[in-house]
Amino acid sequence: MDTFAAQPDPDILGRRVREMIDAGKLNAARAVLAALGRLAPPGPTTAELSARLALAAGQLDRAAAELDLAVAAAPTHAGLRRLRADVRHRRGEHVPAAIDAAEAVALDPHDASGKAILGVLMTELGRPADAVACLTEAVGAEPANPAFVEALAAAQAAGGDTDRASATLAAGIARVPGRVELRNAAVLMAIRRRDFAAAHSLAEAARRIGVADACLFGLLGHSLSCLGRHEEATEAYDSALKLGPHDPYVRHLVAASGALPGADRAPSPYVRAVFEGYADRFEQHLVALGYRIPGRFRAVLQRLAPWTGREDCGPTLDLGCGTGLVGLAVHDLPVGPLHGVDLAPRMLARAAAKGVYAELREADVLTVLAEPAPLYGLILAADVLCYFGTLEPLLTAAHARLRAGGLMLVSTESPATDDTAPPPWRLGRQGRYAHTEAYLRAAAEAAGFTVRELGPEVQRFENDIPVPGLLAVLARS
Repeated sequence: MDTFAAQPDPDILGRRVREMIDAGKLNAARAVLAALGRLAPPGPTTAELSARLALAAGQLDRAAAELDLAVAAAPTHAGLRRLRADVRHRRGEHVPAAIDAAEAVALDPHDASGKAILGVLMTELGRPADAVACLTEAVGAEPANPAFVEALAAAQAAGGDTDRASATLAAGIARVPGRVELRNAAVLMAIRRRDFAAAHSLAEAARRIGVADACLFGLLGHSLSCLGRHEEATEAYDSALKLGPHDPYVRHLVAASGALPGADRAPSPYVRAVFEGYADRFEQHLVALGYRIPGRFRAVLQRLAPWTGREDCGPTLDLGCGTGLVGLAVHDLPVGPLHGVDLAPRMLARAAAKGVYAELREADVLTVLAEPAPLYGLILAADVLCYFGTLEPLLTAAHARLRAGGLMLVSTESPATDDTAPPPWRLGRQGRYAHTEAYLRAAAEAAGFTVRELGPEVQRFENDIPVPGLLAVLARS
C-alpha cells in the first residue's frame, strides 16, 4: 500500500502566523513563518508577514526596510502599501505614509482599513474634510470598529464640528456599548468642550454598566474636580489609582487631587495627551481667556533688545511652543531664527502653518535642553514651568544652552493663597503647578542666572477672575 506524507497548506500556515502575531506569540510565529518560507517561494504574503512580525517586536526600521524591498518587487499589492503606510505613520513620516495609504485605497477601493489609515493621516496633515470623507466610508463599511469610529470623531473635531464628533461617538457607543475606548473618548471630548456636567454623566453611565478602567475613573475625577465636587473626585481618583497604579496620566491627576504626594513634574505622556486633544481649540480658548503672555514677552523684548549689543539677538529656542503663539508675537523682532519644541504633534502642525519657525521638534523640553549645541541668544518658556514643580533641573539645563549675555523669559502661575509661608511650589487640582516668587528667584540664581526682572503678571482670566502669575527675565552673565 502506498503512503503519502501530508503536505502543509501555505494558506493555513499564513493564517496561523497572523493569529500568533495577534496573540503576542512572536517566537512561535517566527518558527511557523520559517516553515512557510521553506514551503513557498518568497512573495508578497511572506514579506507582509515578516514585516508584521518585525512591527509587533517593535523593530520599526527593520519592518520599513523589508517593506521597501517588498513594495519595489510588488508595487500593486494593496496590503503591502497599507502596511508600509502604517509603519511610516508610526515613524512620523506622515506625507510618505499618506501617499502609500492613498495608493492602497486606489488598488483596493473596498478596503476599509486602508481608508481608515488614510483618514487618520489626513487629520494629522491638517486636512480634516478629506479625513472625514475617508473615515465616513471606513465606518460605513465596519460600523462596529471602535478604532474607525474614534478616528472619525477626531477628524470631525479637528474640522471644528465637535457636536458632530460627540454624536459619532454616541452612535458608536450605542452599537458597541462595552468598548471602553469609545466611552473614554466621549468623556474626553466633553471635557475638552468644557462641558464638565456632560463628561460626568458619560463617565457615570459607563461606571454603572460595570466598566472598570483606570482612565475612565481618572476622567470622572477630573470632571468632578472641575465641577467643584472635590471629595467625590478624590474617591474617583482613588479608584483610578487602584486600577492603573503605574499609569502616568492617572498618577498625575491623582496627585493633583491631593490623594498622592505631588510629583515634581507632569509626566510627558500626560502633557502630550492633554495638548494633542486641545490643539484644535487651543488658540480660540486662550484668546477667550484673555491670555496675555505672548504680548508681554514681546513688550519685554522691545524694551530690552538688543540686550547683547548686537543687531541679531538670536537664535531663539521656544520651549513648549504649542501652536506658535509666542513665535508669532516675536518673529519680526531681531531674535531669529526661531526653533520650537513641543510634545504634541498636532500643536506642532499648527505652529508650522504659521511659517515663523526655522525648526520645529517633537520632544521633551528637558531632552532638548540636555543637548550640547547650539547655544541660543534667547530662550522663551511661556506656560512651561506650570508643568514642573521643581524648577532647578530645567533652569540649570537652560542656562547651559545660553551663550554669554543671553536671556531667558519665563512665565508661571503663582499660588492663590493667603498662607503666610506657602510651599515653594504647589500642584493644583487642574494638574498645573504654581510657584512662589521667592522660589523662582532662588531656583534661577541657583542655576547661575542673574535675575534682571521678576514680578507679578496676570496670566489669563478664568470665570472673569484673574489667574495670578509671575514673569521673569533671567540673564546669563
